[in-house]
Amino acid sequence: MKKRDLEKTLKAMGWYFLREGGNHEIWTNGIDTEAIPRHSEINENTARGIIKRTKKRPPPAKGDYK
Repeated sequence: MKKRDLEKTLKAMGWYFLREGGNHEIWTNGIDTEAIPRHSEINENTARGIIKRTKKRPPPAKGDYK
């Protein structure tokens, strides 16, 4: 999967870019974080796992931020 396609999927689910890590980008939904590999092509299984984990953690409702 192309990284930009994964980013579009995450943005559609309410996640956004937080910061850059060592070899990863850190994305957040306001409460939880997820590390995304910094490669132009991401392994399908890795991308599927990231999407699966982020679906389980929807963005918080307004006022629920810590």
